[in-house]
Amino acid sequence: MSSRLGELLVRESLISLEQLRRAQGEQKRTGKRLGYSLTKLGYIAENDLIDFLSRQYGVPSVNLSEFEIDTEVIKLIPEDVARKHLAIPIDRQGASLTVAMSDPSNIFAIDELKFLTGLNIQVVVASEVAIEEALETYYSKQVSYDDVMEEFEDSDISFGDSEEDLNVVDLERQSGEAPVIRLVNYILLNAIKKGASDIHIEPYEKSFRVRYRIDGVLYEELNPPLKLKNAITSRLKIMSQLDIAERRLPQDGRMKLKLGKGKELDFRVSVLPTLFGEKVVLRLLDKSNLQLDMTKLGFEAKPLAGFKKAIYQPYGLVLVTGPTGSGKTTTLYSALTELNKASENISTAEDPVEYNLPGVNQVQMHEDIGLNFAAALRSFLRQDPDIIMVGEIRDYETAEIAIKAALTGHLVLSTLHTNDAPSTITRLLNMGIEPFLVTASVNLILAQRLARKICPECKTPVEANPQVLIDMGLPPEDATKAQVYAGVGCRHCNNTGYKGRVALYEVMTFGDELKELVLQGASTAEIKAESIRLGMRTLRIAGLAKILEGVTTTEEILRVTSGD
Repeated sequence: MSSRLGELLVRESLISLEQLRRAQGEQKRTGKRLGYSLTKLGYIAENDLIDFLSRQYGVPSVNLSEFEIDTEVIKLIPEDVARKHLAIPIDRQGASLTVAMSDPSNIFAIDELKFLTGLNIQVVVASEVAIEEALETYYSKQVSYDDVMEEFEDSDISFGDSEEDLNVVDLERQSGEAPVIRLVNYILLNAIKKGASDIHIEPYEKSFRVRYRIDGVLYEELNPPLKLKNAITSRLKIMSQLDIAERRLPQDGRMKLKLGKGKELDFRVSVLPTLFGEKVVLRLLDKSNLQLDMTKLGFEAKPLAGFKKAIYQPYGLVLVTGPTGSGKTTTLYSALTELNKASENISTAEDPVEYNLPGVNQVQMHEDIGLNFAAALRSFLRQDPDIIMVGEIRDYETAEIAIKAALTGHLVLSTLHTNDAPSTITRLLNMGIEPFLVTASVNLILAQRLARKICPECKTPVEANPQVLIDMGLPPEDATKAQVYAGVGCRHCNNTGYKGRVALYEVMTFGDELKELVLQGASTAEIKAESIRLGMRTLRIAGLAKILEGVTTTEEILRVTSGD
């Protein structure tokens, strides 16, 4: 179908010949179908492709996310056949079976389904992405937490009351038993399925809990029996190649999970000894979800233009600030992806290296052997660099070397932990950096936050509170007319009303007016006021714009940003 579909789309002027060639190249690289590659590359909207196929083949189109497919209907077509033909049964009426397919012209597939089921096949068309998601949802092994826990017997695993009673040999044996392995696998796979970014496994005096961080908010998910805490921790430590005998010191490791179809997921694992046992936090690193297109991160046109202008300067310091988990690394990776050309020598010092970027020399920090940000930076300067990224400026030494590098013909990208862009200047001065060095080196400071997006499946208009919007900075005449939205909660968003996140940006271009203020010893409030006068949009105002666009809610912006 691929070549025929491509030709038809070009003939209808829905895509260009060049776009078709690029999509075919992507198709060869990933092994996916052409329609998937075209939508993934953004050459055609999913809905436009489905409408085209529906018109072309004279069959109805469906939105699979609106269907709750019965288990008995799913059982009518075996998983291997459904995946082979990219088809999923959605409804049965008497002797007729309605099947959603991405290629309604595939007569061989329709005949095979008719032969297998003994039913008349009614074809409807759906996107490849939607069908693949439905296949994962309905054909994945639907193991429940209760099913896993039923495998444990009271005598299966028991430990002494004190940490000293634990025997390493017993720990290793019991953590390798089938029920424990299945429980740990369930915790990991359930987190992936729910779109969690972190898993927290926490022991307390009389309880043991597992929490998932989904879209930046922690939710309690499971409460396994307390007696399993050491077996689960040991299993995770073995998977991460950590020392299970060491229970008094923090440990860090990594593990890789293969999910089939060539997809791999990395977990960054941190083990911390607490009063009642070891707490384990796993960070999920899914490269397929890494969004490196700056326009899709949430950048507005004007701030994006300012940011791009700063990173294309031949030298200087560009700082990205915000709390932990605000997406600073993603923004820096996006900038590096934009700058990554054969003519540039790019080196990064990271702790830890979260994602592998081809063409970039990434260095993992090892404090225990003296390889810290300052040491890596010194080494970089002997490696003929063009662009340097420092994971974080934590101390005077790192800040001093970064600034010296920025003053000697290198572009330096880094992060700092500050509340907003203007307070970053004060932070550098407090570290001991001289004001004239700050003004000579800094090109731009960007502060950011991540706000949850309203779930598109259950998004609905709600009545706005004009006073809240006025307090946030909206003029009274606009506040009374504003239309706001919220999510009521559905199965797609785990009944939270939110699905996915969008970044809010505060971009402060460090021009002559601000440099003059810094040299005069101005306060953070004065720098902020002048930045706003020069056109900087604060995080709160950026959030207000997202509320009015219907992307997020007032509650969410009030949660992640502070008032101006």
